[in-house]
Amino acid sequence: MADNSVNMPSGFGGLVKFKEEYESRFNLKPVHIVIFVILIVVFRIALQIFVK
Repeated sequence: MADNSVNMPSGFGGLVKFKEEYESRFNLKPVHIVIFVILIVVFRIALQIFVK
């Protein structure tokens, strides 16, 4: 029987190291993003109602 296995290089072998924690200037929680989007939608609807 023929051996059909293919030997591939193992990549970088763990030599690439990424920073575990990314520190941003803005620390926003997902709740803040949802509230911000809801406020934009309410503002857009209010503009359609009051400005014609």
